[in-house]
Amino acid sequence: MKRMVKTVEKERDEKTFSRLQWIFFAGIIPLLFAVIVTLIVMTFMGVNIFEKVNEIPILSKVLPSEEKKNIEKFDEKIVNLQGQLKDKEAKITQLQSKINNQEQEKEQLLRKEQDLKNQIDELKQIQEENKRAFKEVVSTFEAMSAKSAAPVLIAMEDAEALKILSSIKSDSLAKILEKMPPEEAASFTESISIESESNEQAND
Repeated sequence: MKRMVKTVEKERDEKTFSRLQWIFFAGIIPLLFAVIVTLIVMTFMGVNIFEKVNEIPILSKVLPSEEKKNIEKFDEKIVNLQGQLKDKEAKITQLQSKINNQEQEKEQLLRKEQDLKNQIDELKQIQEENKRAFKEVVSTFEAMSAKSAAPVLIAMEDAEALKILSSIKSDSLAKILEKMPPEEAASFTESISIESESNEQAND
């Protein structure tokens, strides 16, 4: 008799447990799954779940006041962090702008430096060409007869003539000065002497 009672009780317990299992698997698990999916979707849509929960009268009463305060603090922290993030992004943008401006200024300075170098090279080239041309002029006057060279030099500007006479060899210079009128020869001789003394002082 006792065995029969135990068997009946065991069967009843197993049926009760089976019903609970069925309720759990058929009702609670799908409900939880639906809630989780809903929360994920709302999060991706940018909806603040905690604020929406607080807007529902029944749920807002169910949630403890301490939990509400924690949620509010959490929201404040998010807002503060978002503000800090915006400030950092603004500073990064400013720094990047400064870097870009400095790079542009550097490129401009490099271009100006290159332009100056090119100008210096051109001037040096012109100077060398002028030196060669002047040497050729001096050589031409040295090759000319003194009688032909003297009138040409007198007709030139005094500064140009003096420059040529200062560069001519001494024997050719003496012959050219002999073929000049005395006043012209004396003036050129004096100027050449002064220029020669100035060059010697500069070299000393």
